Amino acid sequence: MLKKLFAVLAFCMVAQTFGAKHAIASGIPSPGDFYLIARDRVGDFSGSHKVFRRTAVGLHKVSYCKRDYWVRAHTVAWTLVEAENNRAVRLEFNFGKGWRPICDHPEQQVTLSDIGLAGDPREILAKPETNSGALSLFGVISKSLREDVEVYGP
Repeated sequence: MLKKLFAVLAFCMVAQTFGAKHAIASGIPSPGDFYLIARDRVGDFSGSHKVFRRTAVGLHKVSYCKRDYWVRAHTVAWTLVEAENNRAVRLEFNFGKGWRPICDHPEQQVTLSDIGLAGDPREILAKPETNSGALSLFGVISKSLREDVEVYGP
């Protein structure tokens, strides 16, 4: 129980300390978020990647439809693979009651070479991304929860 409490407190401290400087994408989209969203031929959701409005560790500055955003290298590679797989990818904005399309065909606007990378996008997706300090700290917290701890006292 004490380990779990420690982990929750540590997570809160990390989120507060690193949240503004590191790209930590929440699993749940919030109103005001921008996402690259892939949809199949009938318009059903296939996948998404968060797009940031501010810089952070591990992000690359890109421009979609003449507006600046920051994305991970995996995001750029992902858009290229999704387009190759005949899925429609576009930048969409969460306005709280649904998604509003912002920009079509991001895969035609930003390529791997635009962010200083070369190679097959599938190979880039297969490699792990470089972890930021915040992600490494999450790993340390996770590891501490898995370790056995001696309990003293009654």
